[in-house]
Amino acid sequence: MSRIAAAFAAAAADDRAALVAYLPGGFPDEARFLEAATAVLEHADLLEVGVPFSDPLGDGPVIQRAGEAALAAGATTARVLGMVARLRERTDKPLLLMTYYNPIYCFPGGDAGFAQAAKAAGADGVILPDLPPEEGPELIAAARAVDLDTVFLVAPTSTPERLAAVGAAARGFVYAVSVTGVTGARDSLPESVAALVAGAREASGLPVAVGFGVASAATAKRVARVADGVVVGSALVQRLAEGGDVGALAAELAAGCRR
Repeated sequence: MSRIAAAFAAAAADDRAALVAYLPGGFPDEARFLEAATAVLEHADLLEVGVPFSDPLGDGPVIQRAGEAALAAGATTARVLGMVARLRERTDKPLLLMTYYNPIYCFPGGDAGFAQAAKAAGADGVILPDLPPEEGPELIAAARAVDLDTVFLVAPTSTPERLAAVGAAARGFVYAVSVTGVTGARDSLPESVAALVAGAREASGLPVAVGFGVASAATAKRVARVADGVVVGSALVQRLAEGGDVGALAAELAAGCRR
């Protein structure tokens, strides 16, 4: 069983949703990112490490600003992989890279080079927010060759055909976007989330984690009632940007994931 599968199974056995945390690699700088990630991993079940990119079409203002700051501080795809390797020395929990496709396309060796480097760094999977499965057969094959899980996104607008395509290509889990739009904290989530989760779960046979909009323990608890995982990014990044205690926030969110 992979680390990702084991993490979701352990959470389910404990009657809770898995907490999937997100932090941008290299923000505010490498040292403080590693410190924050280590603190978050004391409470989160999985960690997404974002690869900063200059045109993050799915990110809201909080993560956009963090990505710009990380790039200004010298973050590159190769350096983020180095950060993942350092985190792997500290934890056995699943680590995933969340990246737009352009950094993979530009990586030495392309799809295969990126997949091999990610696996060598200790990553368990890659989340691909802007790559439809039908456009990524080479990357999917490269990831399969090194046992790197591929996580694709579904949205409230996804048709049954789209859910089926994602279900066939996904490994590890499916990422369900709770709302149309970009990342960012929201006060409430639509009632359609439950139906989206059920459809994605049926199409894939995999756990389904819900993200975009979860910012508090109360919201996490609502999502945990219907989903296998709760993804939190912007709230953690905002706390880190303000110099606050991200570990304490992760602890609150983890408590909210209990059913």
